Amino acid sequence: MASFPIPLRAVNDMDEAAFVAAFGDIAEHSPWVAAEAAKARPFIDRRAMAEAFIDAVFDADAPRQLGLLRAHPDLAGRAAIAGELAPESRREQAGAGLDQLTGEEFARFTDHNRRYRDGFGFPFILAVKGATKHDVLNSFAERIDNEPEAEFATAIRQVARIISFRLEDRVSE
Repeated sequence: MASFPIPLRAVNDMDEAAFVAAFGDIAEHSPWVAAEAAKARPFIDRRAMAEAFIDAVFDADAPRQLGLLRAHPDLAGRAAIAGELAPESRREQAGAGLDQLTGEEFARFTDHNRRYRDGFGFPFILAVKGATKHDVLNSFAERIDNEPEAEFATAIRQVARIISFRLEDRVSE
């Protein structure tokens, strides 16, 4: 595994296999996003790299996008309790205080996660960097009654934000 942050010039020098090995987990359990983004190299800056990843997501067909959404863990869900989150997901959720919920808060998250997943067919996705657990709960409340098409688009936009945040941590200019 690569040591982060990686200088952009080193990113541009990687072969495709090394690139996917280093960045295949940027889009939750979906290395195809990194494989597609690799084709856009060389990147002129970190923003161009993020745009290549985001373009891969937006250019994918709906079934592939749905698979990407379904690869995300529930916020403060079973994977978090069992310690099965990817390291970045664990850090992001902890940064929002989702690892320090009261019993009542955990019950609310569990209920929201279930209702959301039942309603949309994928987990609630929110780029939680800089958010608090209260912000997350408010976002659940704002989005739970959205129309499915609108929520699908919102979830994809949140994936794009997550990708950008993660690349900021992994790549230096």
